Amino acid sequence: MGLPLVISDYRAKHILKRWQVTPVSPSLVLAVEVSMYALYALASLVSLFIAAFCFFGFKMKGSFALFLAGYFLVMLTMFSIGMMAGGVSKNPKTAGIIASLLYFPMLIFSGATLPYEIMPATLQKISDILPLTQGIKILKNSVLGLAPGNVIAPVIVMILITTVCSAITVKFFKWE
Repeated sequence: MGLPLVISDYRAKHILKRWQVTPVSPSLVLAVEVSMYALYALASLVSLFIAAFCFFGFKMKGSFALFLAGYFLVMLTMFSIGMMAGGVSKNPKTAGIIASLLYFPMLIFSGATLPYEIMPATLQKISDILPLTQGIKILKNSVLGLAPGNVIAPVIVMILITTVCSAITVKFFKWE
């Protein structure tokens, strides 16, 4: 949610344009921003696991390595969506609107807040088009130790979304 706002704000304030005349590449500045958000996400993950183990008696039935692989895929996909939203937005307000329209439906209907399993079948089918729903399926599968074959389709969907969003970002990113 925050990445598109930062990217569009940098462009609106001509920060990226100014970096073009320095030895430091504007792409490096964007990579640092993405890295900072990745560190925030990892800190959040560690905090979540500590709370789950200490207060809720969480026991992981699946592979932690598969969980981390899925987590990084979800993070990469969400960042590609964020970079796309921030890269094509004319200003921070537009980026905020686009980010909100993309983020909040995913948060509510993906199974991250409301359990996917209790949603009506029609809402589940609609939710299945959301990338975060696919990501939650991957993470649940790895935590519960279910067969890896169950997540082939979600992994393919996430890779396709990442590829498409990254291509759109590269093609339409506005430095100024």
